[in-house]
Amino acid sequence: MSEQELKAEQEVLDRAHACLDEMQGRAEAARQVSDRAVRDENTADARVAQWHLRKRENDLKVGAGPLCFGRIEEEGYGATIGDRWYVGRRHVEDANGEPVILDWRAPVSAAFYRATSVDPCGLVHRRRFSIDDRTVVALFDEDLTDPESSGGSGLPDPLLAELDRARSGQMRDIVATIAAEQDEIIRADLGRLLIVQGGPGTGKTAVGLHRAAYLLFQHRELLADTQVLVVGPNTVFLRYISDVLPSLGETSVIQTTAPALLGARFRVRASDNDVVTALKGDLRMAAVIAQSIRSRISVPAEGLELRSGINVVRLDGSEVEQLQKTALSRNLPANDARDVFRQMLVQEAWRRHSQRAGVDTGTQATFTRSLQSDATFKKDLDKMWPTMSAAVIVRELLGSPTRLKVAAEGQLTADEQALIKRKASSKLAEEQWTDADMGLLDEATALTAGVATTYGHVVVDEAQDLSAMALRMLRRRARAGSMTILGDLAQATSVVAPGTWDGALHAMDHSLDDELVQMTELTVGYRVPASILDVANRLLPEAAPGVTPARSVRPGGAPPLIIDVGDGEFGPAVIAEISAVRETTTSVAVVAVDADLDAIESVMEEATDLPIERIGRRGLPGADAIALLNPEQVKGLEFDAVIVIEPATIAALSSGLRHLYVSLTRAVQYLGIVHRQPLPPALQDRPQAG
Repeated sequence: MSEQELKAEQEVLDRAHACLDEMQGRAEAARQVSDRAVRDENTADARVAQWHLRKRENDLKVGAGPLCFGRIEEEGYGATIGDRWYVGRRHVEDANGEPVILDWRAPVSAAFYRATSVDPCGLVHRRRFSIDDRTVVALFDEDLTDPESSGGSGLPDPLLAELDRARSGQMRDIVATIAAEQDEIIRADLGRLLIVQGGPGTGKTAVGLHRAAYLLFQHRELLADTQVLVVGPNTVFLRYISDVLPSLGETSVIQTTAPALLGARFRVRASDNDVVTALKGDLRMAAVIAQSIRSRISVPAEGLELRSGINVVRLDGSEVEQLQKTALSRNLPANDARDVFRQMLVQEAWRRHSQRAGVDTGTQATFTRSLQSDATFKKDLDKMWPTMSAAVIVRELLGSPTRLKVAAEGQLTADEQALIKRKASSKLAEEQWTDADMGLLDEATALTAGVATTYGHVVVDEAQDLSAMALRMLRRRARAGSMTILGDLAQATSVVAPGTWDGALHAMDHSLDDELVQMTELTVGYRVPASILDVANRLLPEAAPGVTPARSVRPGGAPPLIIDVGDGEFGPAVIAEISAVRETTTSVAVVAVDADLDAIESVMEEATDLPIERIGRRGLPGADAIALLNPEQVKGLEFDAVIVIEPATIAALSSGLRHLYVSLTRAVQYLGIVHRQPLPPALQDRPQAG
């Protein structure tokens, strides 16, 4: 790498920033004009124009990441104009509208991520930049016509350099370092239900978020109206990933948890034990809810009299039942089907009445109005087919043994019915809803009133821990079934976990043979060093047999430091380890069961002034605080250094080896293990410090 080359690329970057500044200036000026128009005219057109121009101004913001990542050169470079392209965070053009930098999501940019010497994708050369703030500090060249070339400059791969950077407490985008197999997933067709199985550090979360950004770029007009929904496992995780999409210029994405989709309507006030949680998440509950709704539709044993003034039309029970079946066969929500049934009754009454001798067919409107306003007709209709509320259905299902027995016939045993039964609150508004109830309430809502809000695409992360009922909740929100489902079966620790991706698809009325479904697997780990991942993978034969272990592209690294201490030495040993790690790393996490975290927190508050943050109390800590988390809370997060306390205690939890596997794979630089009890067999015979 020569100084001349660095200078040339710096000039390109400086020009790109200058052009972007000009674009931002033009956008700001246009927005200011629209602001004046709104103040002076206050018309709907002026407000719409103002909204679009404000969005345009916001979209031009780049954030903290580098504007440009590198360049690519197509075959025949030098013979024609326009076959050298600079790829970056967003599209930048000059005053004449000519591209200076291509958006990473543009079709031609795919080659920047996918080209290899085996398949150069039409390229002859790729150059990656290492940028500090707005300064080009290093270049990494690849001759894609030479299989032996590993980079003309001999500099480290920017991907590895990026992975070695200290963490700040929140997830960063990977737009500069997307790997080829990740890029293929990111750019997959919108119409797919895409399942991504990936081990620790394979980047599946980043892939899902970058896929959301890519789809919003490629299908801007469609998704501007239908939006993209991103679902995470908990609010801590959502805070952790909250900066990624804004850094990519996308702020119109809805990010939430599955239970929170109903949080505005049904307040969670209670919790269920694991057994009840598993039962409420079971796919059989969908049939129970459906049967509960159907059981509320009845046929009058004595038949039905329909009155319009002095005119009476009689239907026997079988005729009423047939009309109900016809209405139900239209596969409408129950309340909509009720309206159909009501109209069918009115039409049938008129048909029979009009066949009588002497009836004037011109009186149909009068006959219909009179019948529909008849109080007895309304009362009979409500008795045969009441208007239904999801909250009432689930509340009475769980609170009434009689209703539950009818609805659960052929689905739940008597013992299972007894487990989910609970006393209803005195008022519906005070019902003690739980997270597990949300799937039931959503099922009941869909079957009675339909789904009010759907999205153009739904991204679901940590999906391996979602119940069948939660998966159904998310599936029905995906318009046309367009979804990206991300997870790792080896990290499935929830009592409601489906166990297999085929099981998850079955809950969503799909299978792996479905033409809509595409399954892919990420097996290359980019985040966790090989020295750590190899140790964690020793748990998989017992914890998750059949799951393909991830392999790390980060060779070497220090193996986990295992510290065996006695009871009296435990507190001082933990503090000493935390203090030592804190001196050399930025973000540190201590992972233990809650009882051990309580003890560690107490000891640290008394014996040290190191800043600590108990996850779940005040949110995700930044770089200045040491995070204290339990194994469930740490899932999906990453830290420079992780200290795992008492692996045997973690392994003793339900799905304990998987919890331990998750805990061990959160570190991107350093892993320490402090224990008094004997280690689980898979972790024994490792280097130790005493």
